[in-house]
Amino acid sequence: MHDLVPDPTDPWLRPAQTFPALLEEMIDRIKSYGDEEAVEEDRYLFRRGDRAIDFFLMLAGEMKIFAGHPIKGEDYLFSYGRGQFSGEQNLFNDRSILFSGLAMAGSRFIRIGHDRFRSFMTGEPEIGETIIRAYILRRAGFVRHCKGGGLLIGHRDDGELLRMQRFMLRNLYPVAVFDPELEPDCGATLSSLGVTQTDMPVLVKPDRTVLSQLSNEALAEELGIFEPPEEGRVYDVAVLGAGPAGLAAAVYAASEGLKTIVLEAMAPGGQAGTSSKIENYLGFPTGISGLALAGRAHIQAQKFGARLCVSRSAVSLDCNVGPYEVGLSDERRLNARSIVIATGARYRKLDVPDYHRFEGHGIHYAATAMEAQFCVARDIVIVGGGNSAGQAAIFLSRTARQVHILMRGGISSTMSDYLVQRIERSPRISLHQHSEVTALHGETSLEAVSWIDRSTGKSEKSPATSLFVMIGASPNTEWLNGCVALDRSGFVQTGYTVADGADISPYAASQPGVFAVGDVRAGSVKRVASAVGEGSVVISAIHQYLSALQG
Repeated sequence: MHDLVPDPTDPWLRPAQTFPALLEEMIDRIKSYGDEEAVEEDRYLFRRGDRAIDFFLMLAGEMKIFAGHPIKGEDYLFSYGRGQFSGEQNLFNDRSILFSGLAMAGSRFIRIGHDRFRSFMTGEPEIGETIIRAYILRRAGFVRHCKGGGLLIGHRDDGELLRMQRFMLRNLYPVAVFDPELEPDCGATLSSLGVTQTDMPVLVKPDRTVLSQLSNEALAEELGIFEPPEEGRVYDVAVLGAGPAGLAAAVYAASEGLKTIVLEAMAPGGQAGTSSKIENYLGFPTGISGLALAGRAHIQAQKFGARLCVSRSAVSLDCNVGPYEVGLSDERRLNARSIVIATGARYRKLDVPDYHRFEGHGIHYAATAMEAQFCVARDIVIVGGGNSAGQAAIFLSRTARQVHILMRGGISSTMSDYLVQRIERSPRISLHQHSEVTALHGETSLEAVSWIDRSTGKSEKSPATSLFVMIGASPNTEWLNGCVALDRSGFVQTGYTVADGADISPYAASQPGVFAVGDVRAGSVKRVASAVGEGSVVISAIHQYLSALQG
């Protein structure tokens, strides 16, 4: 039997970056930002569930890190020694921490208060670079090894379980799945947790709390990842949507000293966050997944002080008051002097009989590692002719038996050439141009797909357990209630004057102080790079508007 080859992408196999020990001169520089403390006996410096925890740099002794698990109990992960530091991405926000840290008797450390952490990172950019890299890798490792998060119990192809798993993974929250049908002798485990077949799917927290029928809003509350708007705060900029355009706007606004808040219904990254790999994004010659790109932008925005409210969306915008008032999906309100609409677009669906019956039971709108697990050694169908469909085909062909791509037109007119070449060379990808889905087949889940070639009239039917629908999207603008001008397709019209006597901006909507960037904007180029460009450039117009507002 051969030993398993270590995966070089595993962050825990890169300890020098994931768990680095700082140089002595770095330690000396850090001392001025915090206070030196010591413990005479074992003491927890933070526990799972705490919010706004402090940063600890070990000078002597040992800090042990533990993760809770609903079945295994307390799980020891690793220890920090001299020069090593505690924490991960949650140091940049007020979300619940995933782990507990136990300082052993005789340990000494520097404590930097949570309220001073950002000024420390700003004042020491070289050290900050090491810390941020470590934090990104640690969180990636926790997600990869399912440490410190929750346990989903249910059938792996259950639509509700997939929704919860997708929400958690998109928000980089560790989650493991326990499928009773695949686990021998699972009865004792279910009995100990008080879970029955009729309860599933359920989320079990490390403290053994069992939760079922959770909306994304309730899930975010239970996981401790929701940060509400600050009471009584008037923000300089409210960014509505955390896709590439919204995250770019948040990074540039916060980095330039504007008090910034971001609302996002699902997870940072928007539709780009579901892309398996983006290979034509500047600066990443080997490509980067949409989830990884979004994760980096997310922490970058928080590093500069932007507040991200995940699982809440904007449902109204009152343009008749100043500052503007945004209504949230949980009936909260927030006020901001300027608004950036970056709500993107929602996935379009096929007009096929029984389509809704198979949503959550074989129909997918993203091709990530989570969806790929359902495609191993199986035939699948992808509908769409853009880059998203092409990227999905290349990614899924690694594990699927056969990938069928259906597109209404020709491939060369809508897809980048590098993807076209790979698709045409792949023996596992079959291309069907000028073709449309006509029927879906299956009892409780998808089993086969039928389509017709409109150019020849020939119909085909293929076994398929997964159908990936990537046919574009419609703008998320119905909540604007006439506040700004829209085109006939519902996209926000831009190109208006920023403020009285000010310049015209390609991103200014018809209402002064309201801007639109990314896919939601009429005439925008539907590419990640262009969305990032729009989000970054719009901040100069916002500065112009805020200056005019102040007189």
